[in-house]
Amino acid sequence: MPRRHRSKKKRLTLVLAPLAAVAVAVPLMNQAGAATPDEVTADCAADADTLENCEFVDVQFKRNGLGPNQRVSAVTDNCGTTGTASKTFNVSTSVTRTIQLEDGFTAAADTKIGNSVFEIGVKFNTSEINITRDDKTTALQFSRTDTVQADSIGFFMWSAKRTDVSGFLRATYKEEQNGQKVFFSPSEGATSVHVFYPQILKNGTPDGRLWLRNVKCGTPEASGLRNSTRALRSEPGFGAGGENVTDVDIPLTEIPAP
Repeated sequence: MPRRHRSKKKRLTLVLAPLAAVAVAVPLMNQAGAATPDEVTADCAADADTLENCEFVDVQFKRNGLGPNQRVSAVTDNCGTTGTASKTFNVSTSVTRTIQLEDGFTAAADTKIGNSVFEIGVKFNTSEINITRDDKTTALQFSRTDTVQADSIGFFMWSAKRTDVSGFLRATYKEEQNGQKVFFSPSEGATSVHVFYPQILKNGTPDGRLWLRNVKCGTPEASGLRNSTRALRSEPGFGAGGENVTDVDIPLTEIPAP
C-alpha cells in the first residue's frame, strides 16, 4: 500500500509540471512581443526618432549571385526581312546597394541602418571582389553595333553580379517597452533580411552578364516586347527564352570603361 501511494504522487507531479511551465511562459511571450517584427522593420526603414540604433546583423553570404534579368536597350526591329542587319544599340542601366525590406529600398548612408550595412560591407570588400557598399549608383552606359537576325527583333539583356549578405535586424529603442529596449526582425539569428552589394569590375563598370537577345517576329514573345511601354522589365534568363529566342553572350571586356 505505501508503495502505491508514492507512485500516485509521482504521477501527480508529472502532470502539474507542464502546467507550471505554461504559466511562466505567458508573461515572457507578452514581454518579447512589445515590438513586433513588422514594427521593427518599419521603424528601421523610416529611421524613426524612437530608435537609438538599428543594425543589420549578417549571418551568411553568397558571392557572384546574379540579380534580375532586365532589358537594358530599346527593341530594334528587323521584321519582314530575309537577311541579317547591323543595328546600333544604346545600352543603359545602373546598380546600387539595396536592402530587401521593401521593393527598391536602399537606405541612405546617413541613416542608422544605412551606416550599419556600409560597415558590414567593408569586410566583404576584398582585393579580388570590389562591392558597392553605399547607396550611390554605378552606371553601365555605352553604344554598340551588333547583328540582328533575319525577321527578328533584337535588344540587350543584363543581369548584375552581386554579393548577397543575409541576416536580421537588431533595433535598440531609446525608451524601454515592457522592460526591454532591444528587439529583432524577423527574429534573432534569422537569414531572411538580404543586403545585395553589387560587384564592380576594376575598370569601374558593374560586373554581371550581358547578352544580345534575338526574338523571332510574329511570335507571342515578340508581340509582348513590342507592345511594352516599360524601358526596363523582367525577362527570362540567358538561354531560357524558348525556341523563338536566341541569346549571344557579350564579353564584359568589350564594354568600354566609364
